[in-house]
Amino acid sequence: MDFATEADRAYANGAFIPGAAEFVPRWRAKAAAFRAQARGELGLAYGPGARQRLDLFLPDGAARGVMLFVHGGYWMDFGREDWSHLAAGAVARGWACAVPSYTLAPEARISAMTLEIAAAVRAVAARVPGPVVVAGHSAGGHLAARMACADGPEVARVVPISPLVDLRPLMETQMNTTLRLDAAAAAAESPALLRPRAGVQAHVWVGGQERPAFLWQARLLAEAWACPWTVDAGRHHFDVIDGLADPASPLMEACLGGL
Repeated sequence: MDFATEADRAYANGAFIPGAAEFVPRWRAKAAAFRAQARGELGLAYGPGARQRLDLFLPDGAARGVMLFVHGGYWMDFGREDWSHLAAGAVARGWACAVPSYTLAPEARISAMTLEIAAAVRAVAARVPGPVVVAGHSAGGHLAARMACADGPEVARVVPISPLVDLRPLMETQMNTTLRLDAAAAAAESPALLRPRAGVQAHVWVGGQERPAFLWQARLLAEAWACPWTVDAGRHHFDVIDGLADPASPLMEACLGGL
């Protein structure tokens, strides 16, 4: 497959995953099935924008806290309805789980998305007593990591999964015509270049079969923040999140264990 630049090749995922086209319809089917039977509140507003809505899935009985999952899609694709099934692991462990949508590029810049997710975190914290954990995948992993930075909301733990934490290489990709990153914006929104807030726990997670650029990004954040990171053997960029639906998975233990 031809790519316009080496950066485009480095950050391509589906082109290097067998059966990649099957994942999106599978995710959406699982999400719809989960939403049909789950207990919760759908479409809660956390801001005035059309996409500033979240779904809050609830366990039986009082929640032990709330986990917020931020979806990926290179800040340009998907919405909360595509990922509902990934709340299953948290709910089964007695936690509430919030899944927000957020305004996508090109309508919003990444800095604005960071502020939106911070607003979503504050909204769910006001509704659900207890610790707040933010997990996210890919671009959502970036936004999850940003919640641990000094300018973020109060959270107990973040779990960035296959995150993008140094955005400067993305300026060389074709998608930057949509993201509109320049050097200043890329640096300002790169968690690996920012300081985490004291007391916030972080655990970075990445698939062992990810593209080298994503393994590099994950290690970069773990080293910059001196936090643990896990390379999930045999997992690629599209199935590394599967453990979120399993309350007994090592990924869910990284998210909620000990809280």
